[in-house]
Amino acid sequence: MLGHFRPPDDPRHSAAVEIKWGRHPKGDRRAKWVTGEERTALLVLIKGRFHMEFPDRTVILTEPGDYVVWGRGVDHSWLAEEEDTVVLTVRWPSIAGYKVPPPE
Repeated sequence: MLGHFRPPDDPRHSAAVEIKWGRHPKGDRRAKWVTGEERTALLVLIKGRFHMEFPDRTVILTEPGDYVVWGRGVDHSWLAEEEDTVVLTVRWPSIAGYKVPPPE
């Protein structure tokens, strides 16, 4: 929706913050853990059930409006437990380089 990934002439381009709307099918999992995180993030559950996995715990979001916040340096991954899970993620700052590479 908004962040570094929009073209520079787009009003939704920002290096300060990014906002992403994520739709995930049941069983969808991040292919690779994020390590060396340089951003702070807020993830809000809109619909479904979503697991945020951290090295020392897993936070399970079950009700719309449930949220989790994590900071710089916190490794993480995720799993969508139910069909049509929807989450809203806000990260700051917006930094390129966190996209998971496609499978080989």
